[in-house]
Amino acid sequence: MPSRSSSANGIDKLDFDDNRHPPSTIDGSDTAGLLADDESLLSDVVEGIIERDRRRMRRQVTKYMSFVSAILSCLCAGSITAYSLYGPLFQSRLHYTQVQVNAVSTAAELAMYLPVPLFGYLCDRFSPRPLSIFAGIIFGLGYLLAALTYHHGTAKDGGFPPAVMVVSFVGVGSGTSCMYLSAVTTCAKNFGRGKHKGLALAMPIAAFSLSGMWQSQIGSHLLYERSGEGKGEVDVYRYFIFLAILLFVVGMIGAFALNVVDEEEIIDEAVSEMERSGLLEDSPFFQRSVLHDSSNGYGTIDSSDTISNSAEADDADLDSTTRKSRRPNKDARRKIWILNNEARNFLFDHTMWFLAAGFFAVTGPGEAFINNLGTIINTLYPPPSAGPPSSNSPATHVSIVALTSTLARLLTGTLSDLLAPTPSMTHDQSTTKRFTCSRLTFLLGSTVLFSLGQLLLASGLIQMHPSVFPLVSALVGLGYGAVFSLTPIIVSVVWGAHNFGTNWGIVAVVPAAGAALWGAIYAAVYDGAAGNGVDDGPERLCYGAGCYAPTFWGMVAFSWIAVALWAVAWRGWRKREIAV
Repeated sequence: MPSRSSSANGIDKLDFDDNRHPPSTIDGSDTAGLLADDESLLSDVVEGIIERDRRRMRRQVTKYMSFVSAILSCLCAGSITAYSLYGPLFQSRLHYTQVQVNAVSTAAELAMYLPVPLFGYLCDRFSPRPLSIFAGIIFGLGYLLAALTYHHGTAKDGGFPPAVMVVSFVGVGSGTSCMYLSAVTTCAKNFGRGKHKGLALAMPIAAFSLSGMWQSQIGSHLLYERSGEGKGEVDVYRYFIFLAILLFVVGMIGAFALNVVDEEEIIDEAVSEMERSGLLEDSPFFQRSVLHDSSNGYGTIDSSDTISNSAEADDADLDSTTRKSRRPNKDARRKIWILNNEARNFLFDHTMWFLAAGFFAVTGPGEAFINNLGTIINTLYPPPSAGPPSSNSPATHVSIVALTSTLARLLTGTLSDLLAPTPSMTHDQSTTKRFTCSRLTFLLGSTVLFSLGQLLLASGLIQMHPSVFPLVSALVGLGYGAVFSLTPIIVSVVWGAHNFGTNWGIVAVVPAAGAALWGAIYAAVYDGAAGNGVDDGPERLCYGAGCYAPTFWGMVAFSWIAVALWAVAWRGWRKREIAV
């Protein structure tokens, strides 16, 4: 074996590692530094991916926690629907007249419906959270004042006058509107761009319809007056205290949990849509914004020769700092301008008025039917009958309407998500379906069911077969619930979720006017029939189909007018290629 010295002029394989020089790059730099840079770059990429996934997870958790909070808010907000539980006790215990009892409920309804556009406007411009705080506070104060008014007894005994009770229920009505709207708007904005927008809106709306039912059960089975004969009437004082605490706590929970996720993206999508439609070309606001940005040095250089380089640098730093400090204010102004412009477009869209008019034509008769269930059922059992059996009592039919209404809201929200046609330019909704069914098909079909229930009453068939009355309640509940579920969904689909609170608030005012109109018509027909000799003594009670049939013929006609109005609106949306 040759020695290593004998091969001095060559390179032995054993000497390779000892004599090897570390490789170098073209510029002579060491590759070890490049490897370290590569590892650092890879580490930064991995950390960026992890941080992005964490942010995405936080957004998803926030979104679904907001959804749970919205369900909780709606499940408690409809406490006013249990008014029939304690309303008669205002007469028997506080000696209110029927007019005063109606004044209390009417004040609550007006406070619940009339401010809805204002509350929706505030919810869009700020966020649902302040509205939830306000709802919790005014709910708590309203029910607390009502509890104290009831506890102090009649005005003759030193208690508060009925006007105080009216004021307290104004607070209850306003709290109802605020809590409901903050919850539904949160769901509309968080899920309005996804493929489950219908179900996301239908669930809180359905929860709202159940709130009065479970709260009345709490009052009648837990918070009742105890006497020697066993269970008595609901203890109104304790029941009001319970509602004051419950709704205050729920409002405070919503103040922390109701969050709109990625609202900036919603506004950006609205801006992009307006740019495509050409609405921003004549906008002084956006023209000023562009000029202001270009003059403030976004990529520009000041050409003045009178300023030194150091002064230019200072001004550049100042401009950068100023731009950063002004950016949030500018974004807020942009958001308000966009939302105000969207509200203006909404009001000037003729299809909106067709939608709202149809909503008025259906919800008014529905509200009047629910509010007058007791007197309608009593007309079916003239003397010497002992009155309606327990299986056909007003309480039974209130439960039937509530359950079928809830079922309809959930079904229409779910089915419309599965079967409704999808727009061609939406993310997460590019899958082609074999069979599609428009939300307007569900809306028109449910209105037809609603009219069939009214037709059974108008025809006098129920007068001859009172046992069939549950079918009327079921048909009205299904139609009424479906209309109340599908209409806000259609508003969010056609006009977007970014201004949903304002848009839906404008449409949601009309049930109050419809209920007042058809309530007055029903009362006039009822009193007129009672005055024509169909009465039972001085109480002016009315029996027979003549007490209600003319009213329900009018309701049937209004239901079909709603079908025609919505068909016209649908044709307008199809011309604009809006997939509803």
